[in-house]
Amino acid sequence: MMENLSCEKGLTRPQKSTSRSWGCHGGFTLVELLVVLAILGLLVGLVGPQVMKALGGSKTKTARIQIEDLSATLDIYRLEVGRYPTTNDGLQALVENTSGASNWNGPYLKKNQVPKDPWGFDYQYQSPGQHGSFDLWSLGADNREGGEGENQDILGWE
Repeated sequence: MMENLSCEKGLTRPQKSTSRSWGCHGGFTLVELLVVLAILGLLVGLVGPQVMKALGGSKTKTARIQIEDLSATLDIYRLEVGRYPTTNDGLQALVENTSGASNWNGPYLKKNQVPKDPWGFDYQYQSPGQHGSFDLWSLGADNREGGEGENQDILGWE
């Protein structure tokens, strides 16, 4: 009669003497756990690289947007001062009057600091530039000229 008692009523079956009997409290076998871990490993192996590729692409897009914003700010600087900052003044001229210009009306950047590129490096600036009035670019994740993927240069004149 004790064998007819149901686990749903909160009662337990009588325990057998074998070690495999768990009564109403079920558990997972080692094989089941290994199968779940193998599936999780496959998912991480397949999805992980795609997530990292998307992350790298977003940093490149962020650098392009920041270069466009800095270029627009440099145009405002030129309208007020009458020229672009020299290569020696650099982008720091957007937050402090490095050349002593009388028409300087800055700081031209929020937070009074020149932003770093998404990889934490300084943007490269040259005025006069080889491709226009000024050249503004980032050297990418490796902070070296050239490269592919995340290491590619992000050029403001392209």
